[in-house]
Amino acid sequence: MGTRAARTGGAVRVLSERDLARMNRDDPHAILQSVPGVYVRGEDGVGLRPNIGMRGTSPDRSKKVTLMEDGVLISPAAYSASAAYYFPLITRMVAVRVLKGPAAIIHGPHTVGGAIDLITRSPPRHGQSTGLDLGAGAFGYRKLHGHFGARSGRTGFLIEGAQLGSTGWRVLDGGGDTGFTRNEWMTKVEHTLAPGADDPDVEHTLSLKLGYSDEASDETYLGLTDADARATPSRRYLASRFDHMQWHRSALVATHRLAAASGRIELTTSLYRTDFDRRWRKVNGFRGADIRDVLAHPDSARGQIFVANLTGDSDAASAGETILIGPNQRRFVAQGLQSSLRLTGCTGALGHALEVGTRLHQDEVRRVHTQDGFRMTGGVLEPDGRVTETTADNRASTTALALHVIDAVRWRDLTLTPGARLELLRASYSGLLEGSHAAAQRAVVIPGLGVYWQARPWLGLLGGVHRGFSPGAPGPTIAPPERSVAWEAGTRVTGRRSELEVVGFWNEYQNLTSVCSLSAGCTQEQLDAQLDAGGARIYGLELRGEQRVRVRRGVSVPLDLAYTLTRTELLEYFTSDEWGEVTPGDELPYVPRHQLRASAGLDTRGVTLAAQATFVDRMRELPGQGPGPDGEPFTDRQLTVDASAKWRPRAGLELSLHVRNLLDARDIMARRPYGARVSPPRWVQLGLTLGW
Repeated sequence: MGTRAARTGGAVRVLSERDLARMNRDDPHAILQSVPGVYVRGEDGVGLRPNIGMRGTSPDRSKKVTLMEDGVLISPAAYSASAAYYFPLITRMVAVRVLKGPAAIIHGPHTVGGAIDLITRSPPRHGQSTGLDLGAGAFGYRKLHGHFGARSGRTGFLIEGAQLGSTGWRVLDGGGDTGFTRNEWMTKVEHTLAPGADDPDVEHTLSLKLGYSDEASDETYLGLTDADARATPSRRYLASRFDHMQWHRSALVATHRLAAASGRIELTTSLYRTDFDRRWRKVNGFRGADIRDVLAHPDSARGQIFVANLTGDSDAASAGETILIGPNQRRFVAQGLQSSLRLTGCTGALGHALEVGTRLHQDEVRRVHTQDGFRMTGGVLEPDGRVTETTADNRASTTALALHVIDAVRWRDLTLTPGARLELLRASYSGLLEGSHAAAQRAVVIPGLGVYWQARPWLGLLGGVHRGFSPGAPGPTIAPPERSVAWEAGTRVTGRRSELEVVGFWNEYQNLTSVCSLSAGCTQEQLDAQLDAGGARIYGLELRGEQRVRVRRGVSVPLDLAYTLTRTELLEYFTSDEWGEVTPGDELPYVPRHQLRASAGLDTRGVTLAAQATFVDRMRELPGQGPGPDGEPFTDRQLTVDASAKWRPRAGLELSLHVRNLLDARDIMARRPYGARVSPPRWVQLGLTLGW
């Protein structure tokens, strides 16, 4: 944002390589919950497809969060279909930047909540660098992560690969794997051109980054009834035995960087493209019943019949009991050119850190969804013999030109950071199955202002205001973009070994929007329906504290605390397929009122011990207020305790033991997409890390 995070007029959190190594987690949910104002909705228990929300935005497939890797958009189609079915392995990252408030406006398209930038490893600055990270544990857990890089003169390279997998912690009726395998490869090559005779102070660097990722996972959208979730939380119903996700992704980023030796000028230009293909075969529902209603009311006479079909305890007796299973095939392309110019200098008594940037981006998605009918017979899924049904065949695309300018103006101890973003969008949709077409053009200005005052050497005051924006995804009807006005104010206290930040935020929505998706529990008939909830209000408080207590030389106790209080309120009457009937004053679903992460450890030269506890308050499954009517679903209050021990017998070698969910809490994390989803059991993992 043109200035250091410590002097930013907004809530910015940078998780360093040391922070990530201390947490040593493969699940991005567990990493991001250490940041105040960030919420997650559990689904598979390992974070394959994270559901991330920020400051009250919907966490469904992280649709309302701008996701980047090294400053480049990574969602399969950030404008046309922003659901993040791809998220890189967090074990490859050396830093994670989380930006909220005015700090996020330069990183659109989604500015209502914030942005997350994942930073990957760079080639070594000199010599060679090699690292190996191995893991093994319960439920067939395995991790193999290695990297090798070298530099000779002005040329450097890095090769990095990672595999993460498990046979799965869920137990499928009748037996079978419920796990996954993820593979990721990345290659970076960079070359710095020697300064020329005419320009001895200017350095040019060319770099190329290539990436490949794939996944094969036996994952499902089918959950459990509440009764089964309590009695057998690791169970998975027989009907989901064919469910399988397969995808692969390729990425290319070519970058030119021009930098002056003085550091006052830096111009970075990147050309990028990603291709993402996925095929997910899974249970979609029943031919004659709403599967959500079946799992929500399993004790009714009708519910008992259909649940018995899912478990294999009863044979299908009618066509309505046919289970619909089919692949959702989607192909995404995203490509673009982006450039940013950073200038630092002074005009009189004012210091400036100016950034001007532009991005021309195009993305598209092609969806082909089909399904076949299967009848449960003697505990076996048998085809019903009908012709394969095509439920969706459409194409959506968006071309976007974005420009931003932001200037951190410093005068003595005061820093003002005004900025603005301009989004010019052209979106189109073609429904090939129903013969529908839609197109729209938008032009949106997104201003923002951050303020920071260093009142004392140890005390800073911050505040800001910005416009929140989220483009409407192209569909049969293209809804207007989501808009809001967001305010924040707080204080930042820093000491030699401590830091405390308290920030209050207030987000006033003109129109809160959503797109009905299968991951949110919508049916095929409701898919891609646009929801405009009208006005809404989200406000709360974020607190983050760090303290490192020095016991004696070489021994310290690190303490960390992150707390978020959030209140939400819908302001208008409306009815929708996704949320049902909503009245003013209803709270938003999947936003916990209280969330707390606390950790403590013991660091010595050779041993590190750490424990952390995460509390997530219960969340509504549907909008409502007060205790709600009888039977209104809430998630459980979740308390998860993790512990780890690391031993470094010599330099470059570390042995580790990690116990996830030490107390073996089995809480209902969500009831979406279909049925209750329970947190994983106690999970023991061993690790070996080598570096030289």
